[in-house]
Amino acid sequence: MKSIIQYQTQEYGHIRVKLAEVLDSRGITRNKLRTLTGTKYEVIDRYYKGVSIEMADLDFLAKVCFVLDCEVSDLLEYQRPKMS
Repeated sequence: MKSIIQYQTQEYGHIRVKLAEVLDSRGITRNKLRTLTGTKYEVIDRYYKGVSIEMADLDFLAKVCFVLDCEVSDLLEYQRPKMS
């Protein structure tokens, strides 16, 4: 077991948001997802671009999984740190 207290942020990897890939592969626009989920466009756009996301909104992810009939693992992916 590793303690993250001893590591810098870049040393333990990060979560990659794959919403853009899922929507693009299904031909669904951000506006359509906004209509289907009732979520503000700004929130969807942040997840689509994968920027300015400090904490995952589990309610948003549940809505997306419900309307797209997918799993959370289709939307988020843990990427291990690159060891030098």
